[in-house]
Amino acid sequence: MAKETQNTKTYSSRGLELSERIVSINRVSKVVKGGKRFRFSVLVVVGDGVSQVGLGMGKAKEISVAMKKGIEHAKKNMIDLKKTGHTLPHPIIGKFGAAEVLMRPAAPGTGVLAGSSVRPIMELGGIKDVIAKVTGRTSNPINIAYATMDAVKRLRTPEEIYRLRGKERKEA
Repeated sequence: MAKETQNTKTYSSRGLELSERIVSINRVSKVVKGGKRFRFSVLVVVGDGVSQVGLGMGKAKEISVAMKKGIEHAKKNMIDLKKTGHTLPHPIIGKFGAAEVLMRPAAPGTGVLAGSSVRPIMELGGIKDVIAKVTGRTSNPINIAYATMDAVKRLRTPEEIYRLRGKERKEA
């Protein structure tokens, strides 16, 4: 029972104005001698809307406690999203489990053409123009979110590539 919500809250941490968005809420049940025990797992994306983004999962008996745990986990796992202007520097495919996400740079004014778990990561990471497509063999929002984060971690700017190759960038 996964749900997508558009809840966004803003708070300040380490001098950053961070926003959070819930990607999915899962109710998990365990059958025990006396009946069923219910728990919740919440997937949360946290970002500053400029270049920092993090993903976290919290699990608890109550949704509010699970959300707090997810936010803390996401803040600890924040990464710097590399971009060129308001889009990605190059096309990339992120993989996690059976999930694959293809992300391509887009022309200015295109917007975020992405679905499910990819959209909040791009929006809270400060990407304004991107085309994304889930190409894997799953529609699991958790795996899609982790595949998106895998792609974001592997992005490189042209300056980084020139530096790694030991070359000078020629101005046109």
